[in-house]
Amino acid sequence: MRYFPILLAAVLLIPFTVFSQENQNKELLDKLDSFYEQTLDEWDVPGMSVAVVKDGEVIFSKGYGVKETGKTDRPDGNTVYPIASNSKAFTAAIIGQLVDEGKCSWNDKVQQYLPWFQLYNPTVSSQVTLRDLLSHRVGFGTFSGDIMWYKSDLKAEQIVRNAKYLPPAFEFRDGYGYSNIMYIAAGEVIKAITGKSWYENVKERYLQPLGMVRTTIFPDDLAQIGNFAIPHARMNDKNIPIEFTDWSEIAAMGGLISSANEVARWMIFNMNHGRYDEQQLLSESALNMIWTPHNIRRVNHMQKNDFNNHFNAYGLGWGLRDYHGRLFTGHTGGYDGMISAVSMLPEEKLGIVVLTNGMRSPIMAVTYQTLDAFLGVNKDKNWSADLLESMTEREKKDTRIPDRKASHVSGTHPSLALEKYTGTYVSDIYGTIIVSMSDDNLRLEMEHSPELSCTLRHFHYDVFEIVWDNEQAWFQFGTVKFNTDNYLQVTGIDFDVPNDDIFFEELRPKKVN
Repeated sequence: MRYFPILLAAVLLIPFTVFSQENQNKELLDKLDSFYEQTLDEWDVPGMSVAVVKDGEVIFSKGYGVKETGKTDRPDGNTVYPIASNSKAFTAAIIGQLVDEGKCSWNDKVQQYLPWFQLYNPTVSSQVTLRDLLSHRVGFGTFSGDIMWYKSDLKAEQIVRNAKYLPPAFEFRDGYGYSNIMYIAAGEVIKAITGKSWYENVKERYLQPLGMVRTTIFPDDLAQIGNFAIPHARMNDKNIPIEFTDWSEIAAMGGLISSANEVARWMIFNMNHGRYDEQQLLSESALNMIWTPHNIRRVNHMQKNDFNNHFNAYGLGWGLRDYHGRLFTGHTGGYDGMISAVSMLPEEKLGIVVLTNGMRSPIMAVTYQTLDAFLGVNKDKNWSADLLESMTEREKKDTRIPDRKASHVSGTHPSLALEKYTGTYVSDIYGTIIVSMSDDNLRLEMEHSPELSCTLRHFHYDVFEIVWDNEQAWFQFGTVKFNTDNYLQVTGIDFDVPNDDIFFEELRPKKVN
């Protein structure tokens, strides 16, 4: 019987195969380590933490740079950063558990749990389902309405109630519009079903079982947690430390603050089909629904791309596409002064999390270089160089602010005495905005957002430049124009703050006195 020697040889070969794989991974990771260090320097981001997961284990975890510009304390795998919209996958997973428990269905109407829920159209409002909330297909444009919650003290319910004043960008279920507001609504649905807050749910259902003990939603917890990175704005090609912003009220759309090592646990759980430490926290059926395309985005099939990419879609809390023949599931997150990415190839049981504390962030350069290295593709490609060149070109082409400044007309004066512009203005989607006089200057203060207070400095005619009291991460230059009627009575304000994320122009406040 010759099978015994063959079997013995196979058994003896196992340790050698495992050793060979570990050795190969070490060589890859040593090269990637050097790449990460160099990339951090090339992109001029203050600090970064990276963790790589393979076959259910963290095989790499390290920090680079500094936690705060001007200081020497280095981050590591346990350093916490806000992970922003990477929190959305947790929201979808909570609803997945509620479906598993028979407490709701993916296709339940939102008004079943939030009777007051209203959008731009009563018929659409009555038809919106939980899947619609989680897949960005209700009809809003990307980031529409974010000015309502950004640095504001509005409660989650009021933010969602105000969504009825937002115009649609396309027909219901007829396009992709990334909506933070609808994830805030999903958080309110979770609260209505369970009687507990989103954070109580995510803590009990996922953070505690996964051992994510240093993960929170409250910036005030950071002093006690320790080992946290400081966010940085970028102005005049310099990284400027800024204060943390509290997103705890709207945490369902992006509130988690976590570390690379703890997010790695989250990736392991997902790639292990919803199991962690022998606990089936989320059913395979629910996870399958979460990783199913619910909203398709266009791919250019007329030209090749670096990923052999044939489809691009959004599932429930995750972006989905193919990556060299494998399913890619991932998400990015943007918080004031912090950019992050979580990416997985579930079939390879390969994942990477990249957390950074600056606005000029190489998250995808690090991600793609790592995934390609393990897959053995694009061996001669330097993702840092390529993506940095692309970003630099985009920055050069973005002339919105220089063009506006160049349009300045000198020698003009306001139509009215400054006192005539003062008063109370009301925005349907937001609330009250006050314009007052202070030391011969106009001041603008937003009722719910004191961190957006500013002085208004005359620009030209009835247009005033915004001079923010505090450093801002997503925008710098901006103006307001005071509108008047035929009799030079001030009627309202138009905002113009060029940026890609927070749309002040949606406010459209009207003067009430």
